[in-house]
Amino acid sequence: MLEKTTRINYLLDFYQALLTPKQRSYMEMYYLEDYSLGEISEEANVSRQAVYDNIKRTEAMLESYEEKLHLYEKFMERLKIIQKLDERVTAIGDESLINYMNQLKELD
Repeated sequence: MLEKTTRINYLLDFYQALLTPKQRSYMEMYYLEDYSLGEISEEANVSRQAVYDNIKRTEAMLESYEEKLHLYEKFMERLKIIQKLDERVTAIGDESLINYMNQLKELD
C-alpha cells in the first residue's frame, strides 16, 4: 500500500493541473493529508461511496496520463542516473564536478 501511495503522490505532483478542483481536493485529502473516506465525505457533504468512486476514477485518470506522457517514469530514470553520476563524481573528488552535481540535485 505504501508503494501505491508513493506512486499516486508523485502522479499527483506531475498531473494535478489536469484534474478538476474537486478531484484534486479529494486526492489531496486522501493521499496527502491521510483523511479517511468518511472524513472526506463529511467535509464535502457527499456519500462515502461518492468519494470512493471519485478517488478510484481519478487514480485511473492519473495512470492514463502517465501511460501517455511518462513523466513519472522519466523522473525516476533521471534520479537513477543522477545517483550513479553522484557516486562517480564523489569517487573522483573533483570539487567543481561535486558543485555541479549539487546544483543538479537542487533542481529537483
